[in-house]
Amino acid sequence: MTDHPNVLLVCTDHWPGSLLGCAGHPAIRTPTLDQLARNGVYFPNAYSECPVCVPARRTLMTGLSPHSHGMVTNASRPMPEVPTLAQTFRDAGYQAVAVGKLHVQPQRQRLGFDEVILDEEGRGSEGCRADDYELFLGDHGYPGQRFAGGMCNNHYLWRPWHLEERFHVTNWAAAQMSRQIIRRDPLRPGFWYLSFSHPHPPLAPLQAYLELYRDLEVPDPYIGGWAAGEPDGLAVAIQREVQNLLNRGLDYTPVEIRAIRRAFYALCTHIDHQLRVVLGTLRQEGLLGNTILCFTADHGDMLGNHRLWAKHWMYEDSARVPMLLVGTDKQKYDGRVGHHRVDERLVGLRDVMPTLLDLAGVPDPGHCEGRSMVASGGHEHLFGAYGPLHASGKGNPTRMLRDARHKLIYYPAGNLVQVFDLQTDREERHDLGGDPDHAETVERLSRLLIKALPAEEREAWVTDGRLTGWPDASRAAPGPDFRFSGQRGLQWPSC
Repeated sequence: MTDHPNVLLVCTDHWPGSLLGCAGHPAIRTPTLDQLARNGVYFPNAYSECPVCVPARRTLMTGLSPHSHGMVTNASRPMPEVPTLAQTFRDAGYQAVAVGKLHVQPQRQRLGFDEVILDEEGRGSEGCRADDYELFLGDHGYPGQRFAGGMCNNHYLWRPWHLEERFHVTNWAAAQMSRQIIRRDPLRPGFWYLSFSHPHPPLAPLQAYLELYRDLEVPDPYIGGWAAGEPDGLAVAIQREVQNLLNRGLDYTPVEIRAIRRAFYALCTHIDHQLRVVLGTLRQEGLLGNTILCFTADHGDMLGNHRLWAKHWMYEDSARVPMLLVGTDKQKYDGRVGHHRVDERLVGLRDVMPTLLDLAGVPDPGHCEGRSMVASGGHEHLFGAYGPLHASGKGNPTRMLRDARHKLIYYPAGNLVQVFDLQTDREERHDLGGDPDHAETVERLSRLLIKALPAEEREAWVTDGRLTGWPDASRAAPGPDFRFSGQRGLQWPSC
């Protein structure tokens, strides 16, 4: 087995596909990732098929679409009974180790890995026991102190990290993965999964990285013409979100938004630099030239664009993710991976599993719905989904259909269709959904979306071959956030 290449898969949390230097972003500093892009291939049209944590990670680990693995929202459900990416590598003789966030229930489920060194973002309040990062803090005299700085796990308050740098979870994850590489079984190739929990809030970056962005010009959010008017003209889902933000006091000023973005970018650059520690370990161990590298994210973050925040939206900053792939020394010149390449094909997280198996020479277990990103051909279109179909046929779901040039976003509540020309309008400022000059494009994409919908959704949302959805749902504003949702406290003693 020692003739098989090693594989390092790196997944981050909440990292928009636009936040890369190689993507042309004017402010973000990602020198390591930009070098990986030069060393291999960059996919600028990569998407999370369901841009929230649990479904996205399930897609990554199974090669299945969200509807196939049964998750189109964050929830706790059993994994489908198919070999995971880790199990498939183990079955082929690999030693499989994960470090960081898995976001599965029960918490210590292995997903086919030989070993899991866990960071679950302080989920003790959800019935989970202390994870390995919390045990690390306790062992060094800081039990339960991860959230002692007061920052929230799902808000955009920010401040510098309150402990020494070596206790930051990003440093911990890079150090733990480096140690696992050093401690590897020398007779087996390694499949290593490094799952950083940032730049997902809490926004508590190291002071040094805040200083890095102090004098850099951070772009303000962009707001499309369709999003600039009164909330009553927006999709019901967006109206609810805007009102929810107001009720939680999250109507940020331009100065506050720039500060939030600096803190977010600081977390990204911190990951970029710590990834160098892992790459340096591979180099020192003589493994770098025989290791396949893949960098991606479970989803992005709107960061105020179109007046929206966080994930689950089908707009670019939420649904589009980084996707970088670097081959072994031999594969850098074999024509499939290469180097200094930009591949414009449509790809999704379900394509990661068949791609890594393909490059490692490991047989696909047969259930994957994705396609190898280094094989010929590709997807003519990608289907995305967030939110389940409720028993009433209603709820608050969103669906997406992306082809080589355009994207259609569908909100069944109110039967709202949006269409964007991503070739000329990557920021989705101009909604073509109601433009008669683009009626043919809207009709074509609508037909493709209808075809992609599961049968029960077609039955609920389609009449006589046309999208009809249902009348606007209740616009009742949500109540105040009495529970301080997402806020963690001191986590000692642990459950």
